[in-house]
Amino acid sequence: MKILFIIHYFQPEPNFFVGLPFARELARRGHSVQVLTGFPNYPGGKLYDGYKLKWMQKEKMDGVSVIRLPLYPSHDRSSFRRILCYTSLALSQTCIGSFAVDSADVAFVSQGPATVGLPAVVIKLLRRIPFVYNIQDLWPDSLTTTGMFDSSFGLKLVNSWCNFVYKRAAKIAVITPGMRAKLLERGVSQDKVEVVYNWCDNALICRDSPDQQLAQKLGMKGKFNVVFAGNMGRVQALEAVLDSARLLMGRCPELQFVFFGEGVEVESLKKKAMLLGLINVLFRARKPISEIGPILRLADVLLVHLKNDPLFEITIPSKTQAYLALGRPILVGVKGDTAELVRKAEAGICVEPENPLSIAEGIETLYSMKPSEREKIGSNGMRFYDENLSFDAAVSHYETIFETGKKRC
Repeated sequence: MKILFIIHYFQPEPNFFVGLPFARELARRGHSVQVLTGFPNYPGGKLYDGYKLKWMQKEKMDGVSVIRLPLYPSHDRSSFRRILCYTSLALSQTCIGSFAVDSADVAFVSQGPATVGLPAVVIKLLRRIPFVYNIQDLWPDSLTTTGMFDSSFGLKLVNSWCNFVYKRAAKIAVITPGMRAKLLERGVSQDKVEVVYNWCDNALICRDSPDQQLAQKLGMKGKFNVVFAGNMGRVQALEAVLDSARLLMGRCPELQFVFFGEGVEVESLKKKAMLLGLINVLFRARKPISEIGPILRLADVLLVHLKNDPLFEITIPSKTQAYLALGRPILVGVKGDTAELVRKAEAGICVEPENPLSIAEGIETLYSMKPSEREKIGSNGMRFYDENLSFDAAVSHYETIFETGKKRC
């Protein structure tokens, strides 16, 4: 098949699931893949080194053709600038991309921002390319949860737009059962929506013995390390985790929290840690995919945490699959589908999100276990991932969806 990707985030931006690894595997399986995306700037909001804004840039990445189009780069606290980032790329993909892309049998459209539906609909109309709509973030729900947008009239417009796009999609792939249930409630036909769990980028999977020299370098040697890795924004609600660190500071002397990543809340989190005198908290810069796997293997516990919001009950944070694959116990501060997945895998402990006492109790439970007990929990997660969430199985599932979708134009 000839498959067109219409996507907002693409490598070198961090996109562990529907980005370059997915496109590369489809190409390896004999499909022709072309990607329509923007110039990389996430999560810092600044263009990556080696890139300059221009009307169009074509490149090859691991045998995959990539067309980059201009956008307004921004990922800061300003809702206006974030919306401008999303809409500017959508307009570029629509006005320039509609004529720049090759013919294709089917388009794979990944919603991040729902603005990506605009080029999908127009390209379907102008180029007769049906599209499979992959929903990573459910709009308008995610707008209200992140605080990015709070106009009731605006939210109704966004909801109407999303429903418009859903009707024109050949197939819809969602990443959790809860998302599928929501779409069915909103009138999407049952035969159109399928659940395909996100997988873990294989570059992240490291199952070697922990590297003690690396642990020494990062300040993690000889400690019981609770590790959070990824974006640190409002939805991660990590202030509560810092409050739990304060509760545990005297009770668990070997315990420390290590945060790897960037995001709009990093500086305020550092400031809070300093004001609270948290000597059991470290902040480290974001690491590239090629380096993060061995770092996460140093963790005694891997932390997943989001705001206590109904939206996240039907969301599985992207790091969850990676944490399962790495074979380390997981502390889950998220309700709903994420907690259910980790419980099913018997791979960790679930706590109340944004509840410092509950978080502290969960960590203390894991801290008090014998190493062999924690190893068993980690092994459970690794086995569950291999058997149920593997990359190969998910790609095969998508191939079937694409075959169905290309016939529905």
